[in-house]
Amino acid sequence: MHKIDMELIEMTLDVMKYAIGRISSTEHPIGKPKKYEELKAIVGETVTEKGVGGEYAFNLWKEHLSKANVPVDHPRNLAFVPASPTRAAIMFDLVTSASSIHGAYWMEGAGGIFCENEAMSWIVSLTGLPEGAFGVFTSGGTAANLSAIVTAREFWRRDDTYKREKGLIITSIGAHSSIKAMAKVADVDILLVDTEERLTGDDLRKTIDGLNFHQRKRLFAVVATGGTTNAGIIDDLDGIAHVCEQENLWFHVDAAYGGGALAADSVRHLFNGIERADSITIDPHKWMFSPYDCGAVIYKEPELAKEAHSQQGSYLDIFKDEGAHGFNPTDYQIQLTRRVRGLPLWFSLATHGTDRYKKSVERGLELAQLAGKMIEENPNVELVRAPSLSCVLYRRIGWKPEDYTNWTYDNHEKGFALVTPTKWKNGDEYETVSRFCFINPDTTVKDIQLILESMN
Repeated sequence: MHKIDMELIEMTLDVMKYAIGRISSTEHPIGKPKKYEELKAIVGETVTEKGVGGEYAFNLWKEHLSKANVPVDHPRNLAFVPASPTRAAIMFDLVTSASSIHGAYWMEGAGGIFCENEAMSWIVSLTGLPEGAFGVFTSGGTAANLSAIVTAREFWRRDDTYKREKGLIITSIGAHSSIKAMAKVADVDILLVDTEERLTGDDLRKTIDGLNFHQRKRLFAVVATGGTTNAGIIDDLDGIAHVCEQENLWFHVDAAYGGGALAADSVRHLFNGIERADSITIDPHKWMFSPYDCGAVIYKEPELAKEAHSQQGSYLDIFKDEGAHGFNPTDYQIQLTRRVRGLPLWFSLATHGTDRYKKSVERGLELAQLAGKMIEENPNVELVRAPSLSCVLYRRIGWKPEDYTNWTYDNHEKGFALVTPTKWKNGDEYETVSRFCFINPDTTVKDIQLILESMN
């Protein structure tokens, strides 16, 4: 398997040809999933005792399996939080894989980690955190949020009073699902403030004042959102920071989606207060045009994260030795084994410069505003709320939940677009509505117009 022969060389050329075609393509199908049984019937057995051969397996991928995926960078993929990695970043993802770098410790991955840290320095500079703040790249927002909350919990438990207490955190119902998921993993309780709109300092103050004695004793952190996934809403970061400082609580900001907008001068002021956070999550694979998977967690005081996460073992001692001295990413988050996932982002930043990144982020903001105006001018649809960041919530007048679902599947089946419904809390009820999320600068006004017209 590890020998170099003509078959390997030919397969390498085939793979590079495929990659070049994908990178250089200006149009590609949106793709759609098939059931497992359908795919199995098409491709048959692929993992066998003798192997099916590289050429045969690769043809299965090109002809069948690759088409059962929805590319996140399709300009009419406006569902969830899509992505749009730059071609430079995609190319360097190939280099990253081919280089076989273990990115946990400086001793093994100094060159790659250096590049990651260059990219991280730019991201940290956007937050306005004080000197000394820094972060590491993770697999995504869930791992970043978990790393931050574990750090916060361990810092809280420095006080022996809380050693046997099960921690409690506060966030809003508009927070990302990963907050609830990582609370389970970290074995902490979570209290949800019942607002899908902007969580304010006053909301937090009232919630804390309503806690009983034992709840307040267990409360150690607050999670605010810098751009909710559902609607792009930015919480009152300044107000929340003020309450956290008064109450001596860890202040974490989940800006996994919205953090990219820190680069946009037009909306940077909406994030005022983020510089007062103890930790921040940002996903470069969302709005910083990096390939999956590339999240990031940033700490005001990285040493606290190191105390919480640094792993010990006789086989790891060499990495702590002075001769291997350097920045060890594994010390600051939950993963030991890691690829240098920030390397493609570094190459793209180095290639294009930060000004072009700002311009591309601004385009997503502009598309949301343009879509909002088009919805206001269309008699068949109406805004649920004003566009926020690059998210637009709107309803098709007269539609029921099943109408949205059928419309989504119909457009996807045609290979036209992927726009999915969501739910929005309207008073005490949850209403099914439609949603755009703009990330890709290649999305056009014509694309938006055609999608809205498909609702007629």
